[in-house]
Amino acid sequence: MVDAAGGDGNLRVDGGRLWRSLMDMARIGATDKGGVRRLALTDLDREGRDLFVRWCEEAGCAVSVDRMGNVFARRPGRDPDAPPAMTGSHLDSQPTGGKFDGAYGVLAGLEVVRTLNDLGVETEAPVEIAVWTNEEGSRFAPPMIASGVFAGVFDIEYGLSRQDPEGRTLGEELVRIGYAGDRECGDRKLAAYFEAHIEQGPILEDEGKTIGVVSGGQAQCWYEIVMTGQEAHAGPTPMPVRRDALLGAARAVEAVNRIGLSHRPGGRATVGMLDAKPNSRNVIPGSVFFTVDLRHPDDSVLSAMDEELQAACETTADDIGLELEFERIWRSPAVVFDAACLDAVRSGADACGYTSMDIVSGAGHDACHVARVAPTGMIFVPCEGGISHNEMESATPEDLEAGCNVLLHAMLGFAGSGGRTSR
Repeated sequence: MVDAAGGDGNLRVDGGRLWRSLMDMARIGATDKGGVRRLALTDLDREGRDLFVRWCEEAGCAVSVDRMGNVFARRPGRDPDAPPAMTGSHLDSQPTGGKFDGAYGVLAGLEVVRTLNDLGVETEAPVEIAVWTNEEGSRFAPPMIASGVFAGVFDIEYGLSRQDPEGRTLGEELVRIGYAGDRECGDRKLAAYFEAHIEQGPILEDEGKTIGVVSGGQAQCWYEIVMTGQEAHAGPTPMPVRRDALLGAARAVEAVNRIGLSHRPGGRATVGMLDAKPNSRNVIPGSVFFTVDLRHPDDSVLSAMDEELQAACETTADDIGLELEFERIWRSPAVVFDAACLDAVRSGADACGYTSMDIVSGAGHDACHVARVAPTGMIFVPCEGGISHNEMESATPEDLEAGCNVLLHAMLGFAGSGGRTSR
């Protein structure tokens, strides 16, 4: 019998079943290079959601969907009114994404439920699995938008009004794919929230550790910037009189890289999108749109990076004679996860005999928003070479099973065990 802290180290998930589920999900949106392209609220995202819902219903879960399209699969507990112990992640991907980013956390939650069913374990509180909408932010910016609405970071009108590059709103696409639910977003309390994830970095692999006990997440800022000059013929226009928007953007890109390097070791600075117009080989670019992603574990340092970025863009625009539109579209503060949840992860790793270490997440996750409204923890497992947001993303079945075993024990620590039902 499992004790209330989930401390029976012999309680294990079916790693082979978890792996098969991951590979089945990876067929939806599979790419030639072995990754997935399953952008938020596309037909492929709907297929992934439909498969997850079918699996959960087969496992005896009741499924509901809220107004932001977040999907919740609930395994009942002895006390139906008790706040549930929740786990989850996302099923949407980057345009050239990997098999495990997000999907692992969702299907690890499903494997926890299946294991509890197999062993006839009845929990005191319900156990829930969440699929959060548009975590990646690659189609609708900002990222983690639906977990943000759930946690009160954004209001529902803002969330549903986000547009993709073609002008389609998130709300319209939820209706189109059949996942515009009627449940209010963020309408209940949670006993705890855990999210299992590949690390998306090289630290665990370099340190030879199996489990990362995630203590928190970095602060982040996203920007959308437009520099506007003047289109002109590439041949007749003398160099000194040009107002070349792409030159301004190039200097800004160099400044972004310099800002990241100057705030090591925690600083991260990236230009991920760049669109020059009119994009003709013999026309001086008159307008350039680009994005910037700044990150640092310390909020005050991120604020300094923010000031440096704006100053660099203003100086560059003045030097070349460009107009500047500088918009900070999203900021997420540094997150510290709940101490009891961290202890539950450590205890689970110890009970199962896995090596572990504390680690700070360099990436943003839905857990970073949920932490505002519930005790929250994360579990990292290694990924090969630290590579993610890439079709080459890879993790071993053994490490994925280990993270799921720890997730099982951590969740039992909050859901409690009322013993085993007759089977």
